[in-house]
Amino acid sequence: MKQRLRSGVPVLVFVLLLALLWEAATAWLSIPHYIIPQLSDVLMSMWDNRQLLGKHFMITLGESLLGLSISVVFGTLAAVCIEGSSLARKTIYPLIIASQTIPIIALSPIMVMWFGYEIWSKVAVVILFTFFPIAVNTSDGFRTADSGIGEVMRSMGARRRDLFLKWKIPSALPGFFTGLKMAATISVGGATLGEWLGGEAGLGMYTKRASSMLRGDAVFSGVLLLSLMGILLFLAALWLEKAALSRRSS
Repeated sequence: MKQRLRSGVPVLVFVLLLALLWEAATAWLSIPHYIIPQLSDVLMSMWDNRQLLGKHFMITLGESLLGLSISVVFGTLAAVCIEGSSLARKTIYPLIIASQTIPIIALSPIMVMWFGYEIWSKVAVVILFTFFPIAVNTSDGFRTADSGIGEVMRSMGARRRDLFLKWKIPSALPGFFTGLKMAATISVGGATLGEWLGGEAGLGMYTKRASSMLRGDAVFSGVLLLSLMGILLFLAALWLEKAALSRRSS
């Protein structure tokens, strides 16, 4: 615990220095509040609107988690199919890679046309953001499994099922969690973009409305909460990774 606290001190000091610089620079340079408000005004706006922000925070968090969960399921299944079938490796994998050449922001309005303004249009945008890192990193984890371990297991009479469960899956876990950490962070951006294009609630919609009214303090309070959400989701994925990999090593 002491070691963790010590490792967190530099980060805390750096954040405090940034906060002091933000507060001092905006006052000293007389920057208009609708461009960059003072940090104290942002925090005050966050406190005054805490109930409304809390409601929007939970809506965006729910969209991010739901879309991320669906991506985990289908991204992992896609990686398993790619690993288990040479035909899938030659067809599905190139299509997944090629899908990233299409700007996601161009597909987002299509999701709104298909699913309307309900939660599923935002979830669909989150899936567009998060499916790729999970599928590709998990597939690469399968592909880079130590072939020597597989040969030893085969020489000992291991069946295909045993090879997959006891060799391939443990080998793919680091890649899977790398993709999960990336997806957890960018899922917030997907939910926010979905809310901007066709939402009625959520932090994305909150910041959009505040921006149209030139309320810089409200915009920045929403942005800070979105950043906090991304950090929390990343830390949750990191905790899952440590728990799974420590259990595997033990």
